[in-house]
Amino acid sequence: MRKLYLLLFFISATAEAQVLVSGSAVGKNIFPLASASVAAIYYDSRDAELVRRTAWLFAQDVYNVTGKKIDVLSENARPQKNMVVVGTIGHNRLIDQLVHQKKIDVGKIKNGWEQYAITLVEKPFKGVDKALVIAGCDRRGAAYGLLSVSEAIGVHPWYWWADVPVKKHSSVNLEVKAFSSKTPSVKYRGIFINDEDWGLFPWSAKNFEPELKDIGPKTYAKICELLLRLKANYLSPAMHSITGAFNKYPDNKLVADSFGIVMGSIHAEPLLFNNASEWDKKTMGEWNYVKNKEGINKVLTQRVQENGMFENVYTLALRGIHDAVMEGDLNMQERVEVLGKALEDQRDILKNVLKKPVEEVPQIFYPYKEVLDVYNAGLKVPDDVTIVWTDDDYGYIKRLSNSQEQKRKGRAGVYYHISYWGPPNDNLWLCTTPPQLMYQELRKAYETTADRLWVVNVGDIKPAEYHISLFMEMAYDIHQFNDKNIVEHHADFLSGIYGQQYRNDFLDISKVYHQLAFARKPEYIKNTRSDAFSLYNYNELDNRVNEYTRIANKAKAIMNKLDETQYPSYFQLLYYPVKGSALFNQIWLGAQKVNDYASKKNVTANQLRKNVIAYGDTLQKITDEYNSLLNGKWKYMMSLSNGGGRFSIPELATVAPASSPQLGISAEGEVNTKGRIHQHILPAFNKYVRQTYYIDIFNKGNASLNWAATTSHPWLVLDKHNGNAATQERIYVSIDWNKVPAGENIKSEIIFSANDMHEKVLVSVFNPANPSVNELKDLYVEDNGVVSIDATRYHRKKETADIKFKVLDGLGFDDKVVQLGDPFAKYQFYPSLELTSNYVAPVRSSDFPVLEYDFYSFNSGPVDVYTYMVPVFPLNDEHGSRYGVMVDNSPVYLPEASAPYYSTLWIQSILRNTRINKTTHMIDKPGKHTVKIYAAHPGVLLQKVVVDFGGMKKSYMGPECRQSK
Repeated sequence: MRKLYLLLFFISATAEAQVLVSGSAVGKNIFPLASASVAAIYYDSRDAELVRRTAWLFAQDVYNVTGKKIDVLSENARPQKNMVVVGTIGHNRLIDQLVHQKKIDVGKIKNGWEQYAITLVEKPFKGVDKALVIAGCDRRGAAYGLLSVSEAIGVHPWYWWADVPVKKHSSVNLEVKAFSSKTPSVKYRGIFINDEDWGLFPWSAKNFEPELKDIGPKTYAKICELLLRLKANYLSPAMHSITGAFNKYPDNKLVADSFGIVMGSIHAEPLLFNNASEWDKKTMGEWNYVKNKEGINKVLTQRVQENGMFENVYTLALRGIHDAVMEGDLNMQERVEVLGKALEDQRDILKNVLKKPVEEVPQIFYPYKEVLDVYNAGLKVPDDVTIVWTDDDYGYIKRLSNSQEQKRKGRAGVYYHISYWGPPNDNLWLCTTPPQLMYQELRKAYETTADRLWVVNVGDIKPAEYHISLFMEMAYDIHQFNDKNIVEHHADFLSGIYGQQYRNDFLDISKVYHQLAFARKPEYIKNTRSDAFSLYNYNELDNRVNEYTRIANKAKAIMNKLDETQYPSYFQLLYYPVKGSALFNQIWLGAQKVNDYASKKNVTANQLRKNVIAYGDTLQKITDEYNSLLNGKWKYMMSLSNGGGRFSIPELATVAPASSPQLGISAEGEVNTKGRIHQHILPAFNKYVRQTYYIDIFNKGNASLNWAATTSHPWLVLDKHNGNAATQERIYVSIDWNKVPAGENIKSEIIFSANDMHEKVLVSVFNPANPSVNELKDLYVEDNGVVSIDATRYHRKKETADIKFKVLDGLGFDDKVVQLGDPFAKYQFYPSLELTSNYVAPVRSSDFPVLEYDFYSFNSGPVDVYTYMVPVFPLNDEHGSRYGVMVDNSPVYLPEASAPYYSTLWIQSILRNTRINKTTHMIDKPGKHTVKIYAAHPGVLLQKVVVDFGGMKKSYMGPECRQSK
């Protein structure tokens, strides 16, 4: 145990550090919370139950940190020498007295929303030395202020849900400066618990709340406490039919209110009614508004009567049961009319039951999935109702408020997914949404008046802990984030728990973890199908597996250095997600390799097959360990059967070895060539990029294969000339550029021999006398018929007063993209250009914002230009997502970055977080050329550009970007 002189950081508009570290237990601004003596905490019995509950939480926090008990007393108790006073202005006699005596200033928070003021007062009352006063403008403001002190003394918001260890200290002394918090960026901030069938429900029903066999008040108390500590205030509860509805258990709403949590419901649940489990077709009839309006309105009226005395946000909705479309065979106009009438009736229910103007009742409307089509077809949503815009279930917001909608009294909100169950692919197991994507999408929402309500679909809560924290921090104060610090936020989150000495390692792990999942989430890897990461082209498969293996090993190395109190939380927050992702990729991509090797009679397949099975066993083992942590605290929470599908090892082929060693050769870039003319040929070596390629020597039989390799020219360099391969060996081939003769088609070969077996690999070297390497320095160069361009490394840019280009880290296959103008920038149309067109005449003016990439080609003729875009949707229905592609002075083509929701193109795009567009242009002659990318609709995100002269090979992410060396 050690003494704690701590530093609390509260963010305000005027200052940052408000409660500072003290090197001493005495001093004018020092408050001895738990030192030689222990302070007592006072609340007012007239105040909200939340304030009393928070006082007890704080007392427990102090005990957990110091081992010292702090008394929790009401306002009439005898004052002690040092007091912590917490309460709501107007509902706490002691605070009101201090305000009246001008000993504390609450002017900045009075009549505010969820704000608090922290003040240290000397001699506040007779017989009292000091009082640490936390005054809230309302009940949640008071609670947030007090729990902020808890967090600063070492109690993390995830101390229970992720077992982050409480920091132990023998004494706690605070240095306090007067501070007033500001209004949260978003008014209502919360979570939607969803798809709980495979995690939260079995954990609660079988482990945490077995007496109820359901998710009930005990579980919701822990959820609500978490939300309160995260400065969240809103909950849309679990609603699958496997779970008892929130309102099935009367104590649930009492628990939520005691924690100050505002209750709501999701897009398919009108007025807090869960039709998935509360609607009984046998006794209530059809959930069909045309046929059974009275029956539906009856249960909705009853729900408002039961819950109306609590703080709620009411969803206005009429979809089908659970997540289905509106029932009834209605055309679009009929849907508009029926939904409009349903909304009117629901507002009448609110007005009549709550006995207040309906405009004063918080209401929201979700234009989710097909409901957006109904809204766009003319549905009128009352002006005071908040429109909660939704993403496409995969992190891309489909649309936001246009110029007219931004004038709405009810403003807007956001429903965002970091977990999803549904087509085209579930992602329920882990949480891998890039923080930069979350920030970019949510910041756009905030800037278009979506500041009334943010709710995030979190699945089972675990293992989305970090992303929930990030979401809530942005909702509480979006202004503390920018596109630079967001990419370090995950590492800061982790190093704040486990130590700054690991921060650089956490930066590396976090970067690669999200980058690899950007290309393909772990949950999607088994359904990669024809989009398979290439085993032989551009080193895609090996690079991916190697990077996953590297960060998993790094995460384990850190875990081995932690003490036993840190191990459980680290296992949950970092090790399991990283190791699990690595294993899932090793299993499925390993199976791809096994089956490919087996098709070539490569006996290595048999050992790799064992490895894949072992990876599966390890995945099950670490999942079992997750569920057994802390004597089974999380038993049943982590599952490999999310979404109803069961985890299984993919089909794995085997090889029957020949009776004696037999030589096999596979050169880099060589695919299975059965039925085609076949020679072993390496990709051409190019003096401007100077690559190294590999050749695999493999055995098809039993016993070791003794092999030797010879080259036909001394400038052809092998890292190994002989070996003994029981299964397979890999050698690397390079060129001695000081010795190779000049020429455009220098040929050589490598002869592999083993006993009386011989295989030849052909080598081609592109080493023209001109131009020199120096002449092409920093240009993108055609290599094996392809030019691959890093979009963030442009040669020139032309910006305007409105359109600026910005590089964003943390997105894209290569973890960086270029944003073609701010999404809110004004844009100009090209002459005679309709941005709904795919093609326009050549751009003659130099006034348009453009990025230019110079490249050098050795061929001419038609080329295909592929642009790799992040599939963001247009900002709203007044914007588009087009950009211009031009080569030299060719016509400009205007592809789109987005795709229609649920189209085949959208499915392809969101599963790889990339839309790949192709345009065709003409290269008139070899030499230097320029690709130009124009900003048409600002805000689209460009990853890379590939110019294909016919050499582009099948792959998932395209060729690696290369400039001349």
